[in-house]
Amino acid sequence: MRAALERSWYARNGAWPVLRPLAWLFGRVVDLRRQLYRRGWLASEAVGVPVLVVGNITVGGSGKTPLTLALIDKLQARGVRVGVVSRGYGGQSDRYPLDVDKHTAAASAGDEPVMMAMQSSARVVVDPRRPRGARRLVKQGVDIVIADDGLQHYALRRDAEIAVTDARRGLGNGRLLPAGPLREPRARLESVDLSLVHGENADFWLAPGHATPVAADEVTRPLSQFVGTPVHAIAGIGDPRRFFDMLRREGLEVIEHPMPDHHRYRATDLDFEDDYPVLMTCKDAVKCAAFADAPRYWQVPVRVTFSPACEARIDTLLDRLIDTARAG
Repeated sequence: MRAALERSWYARNGAWPVLRPLAWLFGRVVDLRRQLYRRGWLASEAVGVPVLVVGNITVGGSGKTPLTLALIDKLQARGVRVGVVSRGYGGQSDRYPLDVDKHTAAASAGDEPVMMAMQSSARVVVDPRRPRGARRLVKQGVDIVIADDGLQHYALRRDAEIAVTDARRGLGNGRLLPAGPLREPRARLESVDLSLVHGENADFWLAPGHATPVAADEVTRPLSQFVGTPVHAIAGIGDPRRFFDMLRREGLEVIEHPMPDHHRYRATDLDFEDDYPVLMTCKDAVKCAAFADAPRYWQVPVRVTFSPACEARIDTLLDRLIDTARAG
C-alpha cells in the first residue's frame, strides 16, 4: 500500500481522489501553524548563534545530508566551529539531548546523524526538541548551528534557509500530503534564501568516491575494480534509484535491492545465495556494520560537486552567517 501510494505521488495526475480532501485539510493546518509562528503566537526560539536550516518541502531524500556535509567542510575551512542538530529520525534514545559520535548506535540516534558524525568533525546532537538540542551545541562552543531537515520546525529560529529539490522527481504531482509528497505548498520555496536543485547539470550533484569495507576503513577500492562481475546494490534511502543509477554510470552491473528509507537491517537482509560483492550507501552501512563483516561488503561514499554559480551563492550566504557570528 505504501509503495503504491508513493508511486501515485510521482505519476502525472496520480493523486488518489479519496485523499484530496485530506490534502486540503493538511494544507489548512500547515498554513495556520506557520501563521501562528509568524505572528508570535507560537514561540520561535533563538539560541544565540546563527542557525542555518537545510531541508526540503517533499517527503523523502533529495540530497540534504551530503549537502550538509559539504557545508560543514566549507565552514570549517573558514575556521568556523560547526554543530549539527537533527531530529534523529529512526532512532530512539532514553535521554535527550543526545551527543552523537562515530560509536553511537544508529538505533539510538538515527542513521543520518551517525553518518554525519563519522564523516565530519562537526559536533552532532540529536533532540526531538530542536531548540534544546541547538542550545546544547552552543554550550559546547559552536559558532554556527546547521539544522538538518529542519525546514518545517519553526520552533527553532533561523537566520537562513536552504531548500533542496531532487531534479528527477521534482515536486511529484504537486499535491500536499497525503495526496502528494509535499510537506508545504510549492510557494514555500520562494521564501527560502537558497532553493537548490540536486541532479546532473543542476545546482549540485553527487559523485562516488572509492568503496571502503563496511567493517573497516583502512582499505579503499575504486569502483572500476568492480566492473566485470555483478554486484548487489543495497539502498535504504529516500530514492534508491539514485544510488543504482550512479553505480551504473560507473559501468557496474547492478542487482538492485531497494529498501525503505531508514530501514532497520537484519543479517538476513544481506544473505544472498552467491558470492558477488555487496555495495551499499554509507547511510545503510552504519546500520549493517555489526554483521556485514565479510570482505564482500562495501560502502560507497559520495562527494558533492557544485556548479560555479551555485557555489558562489552558497559562499555568499555562508560569509553572511560568519559575519553575523563574529559580530555577535
